[in-house]
Amino acid sequence: MKPKFSIITATYNSEKFIEETYASILKQTVSDWEWIVTDDFSSDKTRDILQNLSKEDFRIKLIFNKNNLGAGLSRNQSIINSNGQFLVFLDSDDLWSPSKLEKQRSFMLQNNAGICITCETVISEDGSPTGRIIDLYAPKTINYFDLLSKRAVFGCSSVMVDRSIIDSDIIMPALRTGQDYVTWLGLLKIGHNAVLLREPLTSYRLVSNSISKNKIKKAIRQWEIYRSVESVALPSAMYYFANYVIRAITERFR
Repeated sequence: MKPKFSIITATYNSEKFIEETYASILKQTVSDWEWIVTDDFSSDKTRDILQNLSKEDFRIKLIFNKNNLGAGLSRNQSIINSNGQFLVFLDSDDLWSPSKLEKQRSFMLQNNAGICITCETVISEDGSPTGRIIDLYAPKTINYFDLLSKRAVFGCSSVMVDRSIIDSDIIMPALRTGQDYVTWLGLLKIGHNAVLLREPLTSYRLVSNSISKNKIKKAIRQWEIYRSVESVALPSAMYYFANYVIRAITERFR
């Protein structure tokens, strides 16, 4: 019997967090899920931890890369090996509220939506809440231009896709950073809209060595995506980038 939910995780050297992430899956109010984890050639104890967990839970499927490929290509390995109707993403250091899967699926069915995100609570590296909530003020319905303008952050660990509605292949590009953002842009660009469940059901962890924490690198990546990936004309790219900067500042002080 196929699981209803396929949870997609790419992991690299996450021995500090991977068990807590799994615990948040285990606490879900639904149990018909599979967790497909692709380990991206970790050099710490991540692989051993995952193998021990999989011995206790048949719903865990493990894939081990023979070299380091990056998060996007690693997620693709998990996606290719998934069977569920609902594709959900969870980074190896993030957490879910117990009702996340159940509430998000119900919300999607009510809205006949193919893509859905939730708000995200920002937590520190040790798991303490920072008081910030991502996407609390984002539009309820998000289109391609909303995402270009960063009117929604669209955190990867909050995304759920109903594959009975979204018939496009979900394949992340071979980018070291921003590959998930480019993937969501691609789905919205061909006409799909996403809906926001305005409830913080996902916890996004700020990790000290994370690329996403470096604001300058994030800004450079954002500009490169506008110009090199999405081929946005220079005047429009400048407009979208200005929106990105303003919203990043505004979000920081909310």
